[in-house]
Amino acid sequence: MMARQAGQTAGSRGGPAAALPQPPSRQPRTAGAASRRGQVLTTRVGLQMPTGMAYDEWERAGRQLADVLDSSSWWLGDWLVYGKDHYTDRYQRGIRAVGLSYQTLRNYAWVSRRYDLTRRRPALSFQHHAELASLPVEEQDLWLDRAEQRQWTTKQLRGAIRTTRQGERQPSAAIEPSRRLEVPGSRVQWWHKAAEQLGVDFEQWVMTTLDSAAASALEDLAARPVAVSA
Repeated sequence: MMARQAGQTAGSRGGPAAALPQPPSRQPRTAGAASRRGQVLTTRVGLQMPTGMAYDEWERAGRQLADVLDSSSWWLGDWLVYGKDHYTDRYQRGIRAVGLSYQTLRNYAWVSRRYDLTRRRPALSFQHHAELASLPVEEQDLWLDRAEQRQWTTKQLRGAIRTTRQGERQPSAAIEPSRRLEVPGSRVQWWHKAAEQLGVDFEQWVMTTLDSAAASALEDLAARPVAVSA
């Protein structure tokens, strides 16, 4: 599946336009330019939409584009994980070479590390998994099961988790006052903008970014050589 979808989007990196597969057109076709009717061609700077496109064809193309976008988060995460594991001294050079944001890739990689391939749910999006990435494995699987069985959107999953956590914290709320972190408003706006650019919930972006930074710091600390006194 990956090879097929990667081929469909080859045009996005400057190569020839690639076609998203479409169901046969219900309208009769004529020779020449009409032979491309029913195909959506992807290029680096946009889509070439055919004229006279039926609604079901347009909807199907949207679903395929969404699938590619969601899958690419896993692909990029796995790509960075492999690079960090095999090219510890060169993987950042590879990131610069392909022109991608290291922070974004690191978030993808952190989520990818939290789920091996056998635990990823094709019926759920990458963001469903990201919502649960900071939880223990058993809780991840529990919430993934619920989201899959009840066909929750990411927002519905987030709401269910929040409701459960609020119920768990209610008894101790009067004993332990909440602690607040004072942050300048300009920084909060900057962080909101970053979350919006990635298309993720702000609170989840903050948690994922902090967890990713903590994991990276601990990995770097564990990799440092231990000094041995003479």
